[in-house]
Amino acid sequence: MLKANDPCWCGSGRKFKRCHKASQERLRPGAVSAPRDVPPHIPRPDYAATGTPIRWDEPRVKSADVIDRMRRAGRAAAEILQLAGEAVDVGVTTDELDALVHQACIDRGGYPSPLNYRGFPKSLCTSVNEVICHGIPDDRPLRDGDLVNLDVTIYLDGVHGDTNATFLVGAADPESRRLVRVTRECLERGIEAVVPGRPLSDVGKAIEEHADANGFEVVRAFVGHGIGEQFHTDLQIPHYYEPRLATIAEPGMTFTIEPMISMGTGQHRLWDDGWTAVTADGSRTAQFEHTLLVTDHGAEILTVAPDREHVG
Repeated sequence: MLKANDPCWCGSGRKFKRCHKASQERLRPGAVSAPRDVPPHIPRPDYAATGTPIRWDEPRVKSADVIDRMRRAGRAAAEILQLAGEAVDVGVTTDELDALVHQACIDRGGYPSPLNYRGFPKSLCTSVNEVICHGIPDDRPLRDGDLVNLDVTIYLDGVHGDTNATFLVGAADPESRRLVRVTRECLERGIEAVVPGRPLSDVGKAIEEHADANGFEVVRAFVGHGIGEQFHTDLQIPHYYEPRLATIAEPGMTFTIEPMISMGTGQHRLWDDGWTAVTADGSRTAQFEHTLLVTDHGAEILTVAPDREHVG
């Protein structure tokens, strides 16, 4: 998850593509409940009380201790995402999913990282249909045919684990199903492009090529990011080809890859809440995300549940 006004590589000069597959009914904000309490015994990140993260020069290459802790946090995030995904159904509200994720973080001794990060009011990001990212959970029930992205991050053992996935609600239409499939494939292509000694621009190139080949567009305003003891570090991973990104992948680096793929335009606008980013033309989007560790041979996915395999 990346705040819309955090620093990022933003595409410019991209031709606006009019979408003829926009949702018939645009999403509208619902009622948002109060932020949920976190018990006092749960360790908190530095922004939990103030809403403002303390920026410091965190090493891009992590120590063995930090990596071990990130594996634990990543597994916990993956488990919580799996639980939340199983709860997705017609009639379930995104606020109910927020409550589930909030409690699941606490049950594991962790803090839900989005809560009060730069003032974000909830413990989970829920992005429905044309919402690209950073949707705020509310009282709107999920409807048959919706898409919903659940973005889970947990602060555990002093580090963050960040992952998300897009889920189909009921009987989604064939094009929405294709969008979800291709977006998952874009993430897989991006992970496969992580090779030590190669520039990280390879990641965005692989993602953009696959999205374009399938008639979809990459949202450029939001990028993958370095992660560790801070929710976001200075390392940024565009999901499109950016030749100016000369950063070389080194073993021990940790970052997210989280492509957002649109049926129509990749341009966005923000709701008045300052968080919810939607496609400018109302077209649907999907997103998938993993937290990765660069290894000597490729990438290890840190955000996997124990019953799933690593890649790389």
